[in-house]
Amino acid sequence: MDATVVRTGTEGKTWGGGNQPLGASYGKLMMWFFILSDALTFTGFLSAYGFSRFKFMDSWPIADEVFNHFPFLHGVDAPMYYVALMTFILIFSSVTMVLAVDAGHQMKQGKVTTYMFLTIIGGLIFLGSQAWEWSNFISGEYGALKTKGGKILQFVDGEGHRVALEDIAVMHESERATHESNKGLWFESESTVSEFTLESIKEGFAANDDLYIRTLDFNEEGEKTVLSRAESQNWLDNNAVGVVEGANLTENEYGPPLFADFFFFITGFHGFHVASGVVINIIIFFNVILGTYERRGSYEMVEKVGLYWHFVDLVWVFVFTFFYLV
Repeated sequence: MDATVVRTGTEGKTWGGGNQPLGASYGKLMMWFFILSDALTFTGFLSAYGFSRFKFMDSWPIADEVFNHFPFLHGVDAPMYYVALMTFILIFSSVTMVLAVDAGHQMKQGKVTTYMFLTIIGGLIFLGSQAWEWSNFISGEYGALKTKGGKILQFVDGEGHRVALEDIAVMHESERATHESNKGLWFESESTVSEFTLESIKEGFAANDDLYIRTLDFNEEGEKTVLSRAESQNWLDNNAVGVVEGANLTENEYGPPLFADFFFFITGFHGFHVASGVVINIIIFFNVILGTYERRGSYEMVEKVGLYWHFVDLVWVFVFTFFYLV
């Protein structure tokens, strides 16, 4: 009795196997899989940031006011200059990586070594720049007050320029000392408590008629609202409950604490990727010097780490856009 053969109509159209799907080696294919999964992770983080940014759009910090520092230029207002510089350095390191991969295709060990070295230097400069930026963000520059409802109040002069707490506070010798673990409970300390008290700020504000309070709410002109002298005094007397300096996971002198949370998490996560890429590049760099890939007759490993490095650079373009430009 003949067996019945069931035909589905898909004969000859399915993948027949083989070890190079899509014409890529196994190693490059796995790197593309990793990049795709990591891209989805960053997409989720940036989407969450976007939703939060939209929710607090009336009080979200202005990037030009937050990231306006430049090394060795203390007190100079340089909005986004240093962020633009570190972005250029990272993108340039992607160019040197392309040149390293191209030199590998031509089996030119010396050029691969040179371009890999430049890529590593670019990555280290970027990481150092990011650490410097974190330091400035954490320490703050001007300081602010927080209210009972969690709002942030900043001080400005008659021309609308920010004024630092240290230029306002009236300090006395009897000011409260910061609590330390060796002076109280061994498991408690207050290393992050501001040296300025709310009372010293109020006293200094009352003594200077050219000071005003600026809220984070935007007015019809798209600028933050500056209160009148009487309104400022009223907010200071009835709503201010404490001093905020810099930013951390619970307080943020620039605006909603959620901004700082996202900043630390997303830029930190990206920085971890850059640091991992630098370590991998260093390993590949020494393998190139030792002639490992010359003996193999292929610099495919340089190409695979290059894919990862380009991905890291591309992600930073999106992080830069979301945090600094939007």
